[in-house]
Amino acid sequence: MKLLAVDTALGGCSVALLDGEKILAHIFEAMDRGHAERLAPMVDEAMRSGITQFPALTHLAVTTGPGTFTGQRVGLAFMRGLRLALHIPLTGVTTLEAIALAAMAETKHTRAAVIHDARREEAYLLLKDGTEVVQQPCVMGFADAVERIRGFGPCALAGTGAQSAKEALGADFILSSIRQPDALWVARLAQTMPQSNEAPGPLYLRAPDAKLPGGKPLV
Repeated sequence: MKLLAVDTALGGCSVALLDGEKILAHIFEAMDRGHAERLAPMVDEAMRSGITQFPALTHLAVTTGPGTFTGQRVGLAFMRGLRLALHIPLTGVTTLEAIALAAMAETKHTRAAVIHDARREEAYLLLKDGTEVVQQPCVMGFADAVERIRGFGPCALAGTGAQSAKEALGADFILSSIRQPDALWVARLAQTMPQSNEAPGPLYLRAPDAKLPGGKPLV
């Protein structure tokens, strides 16, 4: 299986090209904006360095969210276009589960909590125990998310809120270095998931902050 995965949903832009377990290409750049301009050149660079032509791809993967309103749409629109052009499956993976998998691999811990700043004193939260997602991605007050992690018990901490959570939770909780999703882990997750003929859509946990003229929300 030659799989191309991308992520543009949060504070990074990344591309990974895998052939089974072999990593053919992997590019990650931290960025808060500019994903739309950077994604296509990064995909081109990955395909060239992986010495792979687009018709050789058998599978695609992309993060669906939660994330920034624009960031989520950049990756999804690009990969849905490739799906139509190449007639191959596209798997959607949540940003938080990709972060959790990376944190578990880094710390060698079998349990992970992802707590990511969602602004407005809120956090995106996911809890993962082995292969089971105990708490699906949700948004709640930051303090409430920390208490939810405390109730979950000792685990690896990841996401942009992990440092603050660690300070509140203490020594039983392991702080990983993972703060953003990475297409490499999106690809590895997608390899374990069933393929679908349906195109994934964005995962929105709340309405976007931006509004159209006249105060109407974006949809």
